[in-house]
Amino acid sequence: MREQSKGTRAATPASGDKKSFREQMGALKNLPKFFRLIWDTSKSMTIGNLLLRLVKSSLPLAMLYIGKLIIDEVIRLIAITGERDLNYLWILVAVELGLAILSDIINRGITLLDSLLGDLFSNRTSVALIEHAATLDLAQFEDATFYDKLERARRQTVSRVVLMSQVLSQLQDMVTIGFLAVGLIAFNPWLILILLVAVIPSFLGETHFNERSYSLSRSWTPERRELDYLRYIGASDETAKEIKTFNLSGFLSSRFKLLSDRYYNLNKSITLKRAVWGSILSSLGALAYYGAYVFILFQTVAGVITVGTLTFLAGSFNSMRGLLQGIMTRFSQIAESALYLQDLFDFLELRPQITPPTNPLTIPRPIQQGFTFEDVGFKYHNSERWAVRHLSFHLRAGEKLALVGENGAGKTTLVKLLARLYEPTEGRILLDGKDLREYDLNDLRHQVGIIFQDYVRFQMTASDNIAIGQISNIQDHDRIQSSAYKSLADPVIQRLPDKYEQVLGKRFNKGVELSGGEWQKVALARAYMRDAQLLILDEPTSALDARAEHEVFVRFSELIEGKTAVLISHRFSTVRMADRILFLEQGQLKELGSHEELLAQNGKYAELFKLQARGYL
Repeated sequence: MREQSKGTRAATPASGDKKSFREQMGALKNLPKFFRLIWDTSKSMTIGNLLLRLVKSSLPLAMLYIGKLIIDEVIRLIAITGERDLNYLWILVAVELGLAILSDIINRGITLLDSLLGDLFSNRTSVALIEHAATLDLAQFEDATFYDKLERARRQTVSRVVLMSQVLSQLQDMVTIGFLAVGLIAFNPWLILILLVAVIPSFLGETHFNERSYSLSRSWTPERRELDYLRYIGASDETAKEIKTFNLSGFLSSRFKLLSDRYYNLNKSITLKRAVWGSILSSLGALAYYGAYVFILFQTVAGVITVGTLTFLAGSFNSMRGLLQGIMTRFSQIAESALYLQDLFDFLELRPQITPPTNPLTIPRPIQQGFTFEDVGFKYHNSERWAVRHLSFHLRAGEKLALVGENGAGKTTLVKLLARLYEPTEGRILLDGKDLREYDLNDLRHQVGIIFQDYVRFQMTASDNIAIGQISNIQDHDRIQSSAYKSLADPVIQRLPDKYEQVLGKRFNKGVELSGGEWQKVALARAYMRDAQLLILDEPTSALDARAEHEVFVRFSELIEGKTAVLISHRFSTVRMADRILFLEQGQLKELGSHEELLAQNGKYAELFKLQARGYL
């Protein structure tokens, strides 16, 4: 959770987040890329949407003109004293009715295509976000700045769908204005100038307040993430026990209220100013409209134009005023949306630092010599402390190496370096005498099976939970069941109502929750799913008692005969089964040898082993 000071600091939008009018207009360069994505989503729906909007844009002028003809015809018929021929009038009414029905059908078609295309686009960008996130480095996910970018990008996959409708509506209204302008220009070009003068102040006002809203929203990204986090942990099955036990509801709700109220007050200030100035500037447009309307009335009374022409011009002028007002306002909204859209494109342009070489080597099959650490050091982003440093040792092919040490000694960091989830800050790691960076990254990951202590409890079926270890074999039910048998998870699954098709966890309907030890056996099965040459178990059995953990590791040792393995455990009775034990202290190699050799040295390992053994007496 972020410190309170950070929430306070962000209460005022940072000057670096404030976007000028020029920058907002510059953000419109994102629209071509945006519409290329829409075009690639569905060419047929995009073309259909554009054609419907083109037809729709011509209807307002046609309906206004038909209305003019109807009024003029009615007035003409009133003036006739004899028999009246109403055929022409009924034809005009029928045409107007047809146009009204056509307009309604087209509106529904546009709404349908907008909805379907928007859903497809949202799905497409969500998939792109998931796939791209998978290419990025683990270290990037552990950086708060990266998470801000990820959060902003994630919001764009759904919130920017409306941008498509806004831009298409903008184009449609501009074409409509073009049609209506012909009639106004033919009567009096000054009416167009009056319209522009009326709407420009309102447009500038909207642009200014959109800029303020964007700056506030962007500068508050970390705090909004904290609000989402507080909202989640305050009402979650995963945290309910701690919330009740430690009576945290008051603390969490107070913290949420503090942050949310601060954001509300800042946003309220902008919203109020926007409402006041919007009313003032809109009034200018109303005055301009009625000024032009009075002028048209004088022309009608003077007999310069007919009553039908009066309704046509007044309707055209009013429609154009509304359309221009909408275009100006929407243009500012589009510019704002384009700014947010940049967040999505910025995230998709992020590149991992850990990349495969130009001509990658394939992992030896089998590995001959093993892995060698040569003066390896690593420290996390924005940290001055070395997580590990000056690590030099050789992990032989087929060897079982146990890592021990106190919490924070660097054990998990070491295995992440071994799996190349991290890149060494200094030094290098060799595989069969060649730098690990020279090998194909995907091939390396395929040859490494790793189960962490904080493994994910996927709210999926038991079968899917195991298949995650080698997802390409998700349909291989024999392999899945064999992996469960090896990890001792099969007896657990066989007791479930739907066995391997049973949904695990309580998030979804009919889901069944497992105990911590049962979950760990399911997670261990993932390691057996992968036919890897290097297997890493990072304290995956911490929820098991000593006897159960010993049984799991004995079985593990028997089943991985001939493979290289790295085991992390706090129980010295278990790690003594390894060929060698590497003792880490404050990120550095303290002792290395077999269990008997380390006891004979009578060093730190022997001290901790005897201390732990005393606890079982």
